[in-house]
Amino acid sequence: MARIQLENPILVSDLDVVYVGTFVPKACGIATFANDLGTSIKQEMGGKPYRVVAISDRAGGYDYPSEVTFEIRQNVIRDYARAAEYLNGSSAQIVSLQHEFGIFGGDAGKYLSVLLCHLKKPVITTVHTILENPPTDYREAFEDVINCSQRLVTMSQKGAKMLHEIYAVPPDKISVIHHGVHDVPFVDSNFYKEKFNVEGLTVLLTFGLLSPNKGIETALEALPYVVEKHPDTVYIILGATHPEVKKVHGEQYRLSLERKVIDLNLTDNVVFHNRFVDLQELTEYMSCCDFYLTPYLAK
Repeated sequence: MARIQLENPILVSDLDVVYVGTFVPKACGIATFANDLGTSIKQEMGGKPYRVVAISDRAGGYDYPSEVTFEIRQNVIRDYARAAEYLNGSSAQIVSLQHEFGIFGGDAGKYLSVLLCHLKKPVITTVHTILENPPTDYREAFEDVINCSQRLVTMSQKGAKMLHEIYAVPPDKISVIHHGVHDVPFVDSNFYKEKFNVEGLTVLLTFGLLSPNKGIETALEALPYVVEKHPDTVYIILGATHPEVKKVHGEQYRLSLERKVIDLNLTDNVVFHNRFVDLQELTEYMSCCDFYLTPYLAK
């Protein structure tokens, strides 16, 4: 589907961006990312306010901040068409779509296509997961997103390569923007190691909502070889089970990880913290770790 081109160059300070995706206070990595992205761009634009079209997955929604000006109920298809009408009638010059499988309604998130096919604004889509061998319905839904986006943003060169080779996206339609981090003061890691009872140890860390595509089992299977040479290693797995995974499978994935830890004789080397932490506590965990692991199976 052809997208509208902006006729005249726009100064960054004048840019009117509306973000589409989940949003805080939902305990979701995409919601946190969208909040951080919007806040950072707002600062670059001199404090100009931004708006969000939020995807809500529960009755009554969330206690959203003022940035959320429209709400889509995840599994109500007409809300996606209404969101397109809202965006088309707004002053938005660009729609920044945060795409992740599972946050949009319909099989494989296909309700999102209803919004996109009615939308008359330019779309820049940040793709948070790229499936290498997607089922047919997932591929079709993702290709709708690709075709309706003027530009795709991925966070790695590997992701850009997959978009081009698997989904035939032209290279000039892809931008690589690495995942940012918060700028925090440097603090000696030993301070936080003592706080989290891992003083004197080499700390590995993975954080985020748990789901099978995190690949944590892969890291656990490799850990005995590390521990054999470095017995003072501890692996902290920080994060609650992803709400969408928990709805369908309960704590099955987490329990499988805990069983694997026992089977691999790693109970002294692996620590689970089953909760969603705020930014302050997350920063402290990051400050205490020596190595951060991202063993994700998807890109």
